[in-house]
Formats: sequence, C-alpha cells, structure tokens
Amino acid sequence: MIFLEIPWNVNPIITKLGGFELRWYGLLFASGFLIGYQIMAHIFKKEHKPEKDLDALLFVMIIATVIGARFGHYFFYEFDSFKQDPGKFLIDMIVPPYTGLASHGAAIGILTAMFIYGRKHKDQPFLWVTDRVVITVALGGAFIRLGNLMNHEILGKPSNLPWAFRFNTFTMNADGSLKMTPEAFTRHPAQLYEAISCFILCGLLFYLWNRFKEKTPHGLLLGIFLIWVFTLRFFYEFLKENQEQFEDAMTYNMGQILSIPAVLLGIGILVYAFTKGKKDAEYYSTHKFETGKA
Repeated sequence: MIFLEIPWNVNPIITKLGGFELRWYGLLFASGFLIGYQIMAHIFKKEHKPEKDLDALLFVMIIATVIGARFGHYFFYEFDSFKQDPGKFLIDMIVPPYTGLASHGAAIGILTAMFIYGRKHKDQPFLWVTDRVVITVALGGAFIRLGNLMNHEILGKPSNLPWAFRFNTFTMNADGSLKMTPEAFTRHPAQLYEAISCFILCGLLFYLWNRFKEKTPHGLLLGIFLIWVFTLRFFYEFLKENQEQFEDAMTYNMGQILSIPAVLLGIGILVYAFTKGKKDAEYYSTHKFETGKA
C-alpha cells in the first residue's frame, strides 16, 4: 500500500472582529438549522401543512438540540462535575461557547420536544413530525461532524491508510492568535467518515419521503435514522480516540454503550412502521384536523 498523508491545516477561526470570533464550527452548526428550515418548508408545502407552524418547530428544535446535547455531555461524560456544581452546569449548558455536545443527549432532547410539539398539533403527530425532522437532523449531523473536522477534534486513532489526516495541536501566541503544530503521526479522519454517512442518510430519507410523502408509514424514517446512525456510531468508535479518560478502562466506550438502546429503539419503531405505520399514515392523510390545536 502506498502511504500518503493529507495535511489538515485548516484554522478553526475564520476571522476575528474585535473580541468576536467567527468559527467554522459555529457557521456549520447554524447552516444546518437554516438549510433544515428550508427542507421542512418544502415538506410542509407539499403536504399542505400550515407554514406558520415552522417558526415554532424551528424554535423547539434549536432549544431541544442545544439543551439535550449539553445535558447529555455533562450527564454521560462529566457527571462528577455536574454533581459538584449543578448551578455552574446549568449556566454552562445554555451559554456559549459550547465545549461539549453529546449526540445521544441531542437525540433524547429532540424526541422529547417532538412529542410535546405533536401533542399540540393534532395534524402533525409525534411520528409524522419526527419522520420529517430526522431528514434535517441527518443533514445537521453531517455539518456538525464537518465542524469537528475544522476544529481538529473528535480525533480518529493513528492510521497509515492512504487517506489518513495529519491534524494539529493548538497553542495560543502572545497576540492571541492560534499556533498550529502538526502531530507526529496521521489519524483516521473519523469526523469525515461520520459526515459522509450522515449526508448519505439525509439523501436516503429525503428520497423515501419524496416517494411516499403523506403516505410515508409513520415511524419508517425515524426507525431507519436510529438504526443507521447509532449502528455506524458503534463501529466508528473503534476508529476514534476515547473522549474522556474514564473510558480507557472500559471494554466499550460511552458512545457505544449509549448506541445500543438507540438501535433497539429504532428496530422497535421500524417494526411498528411495517405493522401499523401505514394505517396511521392513511388515517392522518384522509382526516381533517384543526391545525395548531391540542
């Protein structure tokens, strides 16, 4: 095998405006919501749902993603810090910059928020809205992993594969700028693996929705999403460095352990989709509801 390396010298900071830093991670994170909003607007238009509900849905999604991901990070990865100072945790959870986001926590937050949203919009029940939202979540997941790539974080294990990346470590110069020092070895671009997987998943989910639209069996897209994302997450973790030191003593790290129930939940939802989900879709596509009401 011919060994080549890809030097990854991207500066995570795009530009500075006074004390404000515009970072690739933040730009990509925001872009996921903005593009996702346009996708949902297209879906709502095609399925004749009230577009005025989109603003509420976007607001709920942003809050659920941030709080769920932050809470998940502290609860699953820094629980000792949470116990020692719950007040500081609550402030850090909602105030940027966010130094840790857990995808499993984000998934719990989004599912909870969609359940609440669905209760208040009878024409958009939980599985209907979640099936559509996961299309945008897959896209957002791809953007977040690209943001991790730009930040030189969530690193893969050392590798001599032809597409291995040489990342950098960072130190602060006296003028406040970042000094990038190339690592002595190359690594799996694990962030890129996950980003590509999420882009493919987004395309697959959108294709399935576009084929069936309002007749999409309830739970079909959510089940596929959970099984796809968290099965791959389980195996990708073997190619990634552990995020926290306590994981070094574990056979399977925290990300893998949390992925198992997510996959099982996805299987259960997919079974529901193939047994009852089609009838649910037919019912909600043929009955009229007073929109925006509980």
